Amino acid sequence: MEDLSLHILDIAENSIEAQAKRIDIRIEENHRLDRMILEISDDGRGMDKALRVKALDPFVTTKTARRIGLGLSLLAQAAKAAAGKLTLRSRPGRGTKVRATFELSHIDRKPLGDIAQTLATLIVAHPGLDIRYVHQADQRTYVFDTRDLRSQLGGISLATPQIVAVIRKAIQEEIHKIRRTS
Repeated sequence: MEDLSLHILDIAENSIEAQAKRIDIRIEENHRLDRMILEISDDGRGMDKALRVKALDPFVTTKTARRIGLGLSLLAQAAKAAAGKLTLRSRPGRGTKVRATFELSHIDRKPLGDIAQTLATLIVAHPGLDIRYVHQADQRTYVFDTRDLRSQLGGISLATPQIVAVIRKAIQEEIHKIRRTS
């Protein structure tokens, strides 16, 4: 995968496959500490200890359509290449939390990519999914939450093309604002 937003999309799809109704995505960029943290957590069915141990193995998957599961192993590899690491926490019935750390300035850190498109894709493909996205860049923070947006729109589907276009543009603009360095 060429950028981190595609890793996020892949792991979010895994969460949905695990019957998650809510996915929290958090990105923290800290230039002073030269660190980027990417967290994806869900309220899906979770994994027992045996599956957690196997989860980073690219040749293990719970999906029936394919025999390999590259998502977590590729993200772990991307983190390691940028002087970071990946941790995985999960308990049956309690969901899963994936946390990847990266050296922010590392030459091998993958670019963030188009987070707005990733979120728009998830909204269109899974209109009932609750998504909370928090992006912190140094002291600036942006929060996007589909539950808040649904209540503001009074029941109008977020997956309509016009609304998705507005959401995508707004997310792009807000992320651009907070990522600008002072």
